[in-house]
Amino acid sequence: MNLLYLVHRLPYPPNKGDKVRSYHLLRHLAARHRVFLGSFVDDPDDEAHADTLRQWCADLHLARLHPRSAKIQSLPALLGDEPLTLRYYRDAGLAQWVRAVAARERLDAVVVFSSSMAQYAEGLGLPVLVDFVDVDSAKWAQYAEHHRWPLSWVYRREGERLLAVERAVASRAVRAFFVTDAEAALFRRLAPECAARVVTSGNGVDADHFAPDAARGAPFAAGEVPIVFTGAMDYWPNVDAVTWFAREALPALRERWPALRFHVVGRSPAPAVQALAGDAVHVTGTVPDVRPYLQYAAVVVAPLRVARGIQNKVLEAMAMARPVVAAAGCAQPIGARLGDELIAAADAPGFVREVDALLRDPARAAAVGAAGRRRVVDHHSWPAQLAPIDAALDALRTAQPLAA
Repeated sequence: MNLLYLVHRLPYPPNKGDKVRSYHLLRHLAARHRVFLGSFVDDPDDEAHADTLRQWCADLHLARLHPRSAKIQSLPALLGDEPLTLRYYRDAGLAQWVRAVAARERLDAVVVFSSSMAQYAEGLGLPVLVDFVDVDSAKWAQYAEHHRWPLSWVYRREGERLLAVERAVASRAVRAFFVTDAEAALFRRLAPECAARVVTSGNGVDADHFAPDAARGAPFAAGEVPIVFTGAMDYWPNVDAVTWFAREALPALRERWPALRFHVVGRSPAPAVQALAGDAVHVTGTVPDVRPYLQYAAVVVAPLRVARGIQNKVLEAMAMARPVVAAAGCAQPIGARLGDELIAAADAPGFVREVDALLRDPARAAAVGAAGRRRVVDHHSWPAQLAPIDAALDALRTAQPLAA
């Protein structure tokens, strides 16, 4: 099939959560179909990878996005009913390229990654499949709960306006995909008129890439007890997670384990993250390879208080056979056996208790890590997780009715 694939952030390199999923979806689609990729680029360093993407795509258009300018461009939405997100991702050049491709090629369908990109599929007269990933409108509502006015008002408004867009987009799509059954069920409750179109298509992990390797060196100082968090450190839920953990759980852990050090591993650390750096916290910034930090971590933590869906960071750490202690909201969607394959903690005392217990029992820590890797290998391959998208495309290709 000839597929138009529209993504809000360049799906390469796969170095942060949404880019991991959009990259694997691109590779999955390109293995079976001709893909025409339209994407925004919000990081100048990513533009160097355009040639890599061209080898997988029949055509490619990259729209440069300047975050500060895009934020200013989105502000007039506050005077009307439109969400800020739609104006943020509005570009005349990308819209013109989409129309040109649709006029030149015999396109069979449009695959949209995130609701903000569905605006470019309007008026094409083509079947649309939307990978919402998460219910983004609910995420903005969560943000509102963790911020003061006026940001709380802005975030609450964005959640309300974006939900209206999500419902409209899903009502026109032949399929609307969400990353977990819980997210799919939430959207069915919020948009009951779209319930028949909603399908779960989960996140996977490349367990061959994320695998322990004895030849890989350790990045930590001898004698320290490394606790690790990985993620894009300019993303507010990650910033909130590490600052909360450093404030609420780390002091108690350091009292019990003076050699313990919290390593925050990820690109573009926000000022609040940089301010944590010191004897107890190491902020790495961008690293060439996250795997050594995961492989040699005593424990990996994912204390996200605001998070939706399946966190790639948790799957990757599990694939590296490390014990992971995650917030309940991160742990439950994965479907692992809690306590055996993955450890959940509900609050700061819970994180202290669970991390301390793993450090005191290395045999159990190793067993949890090994069981977590088996869970990922057996249940979280990308081909298996993306199979529902294949099924929808195959139904379109053979002109078969899509089952409800």
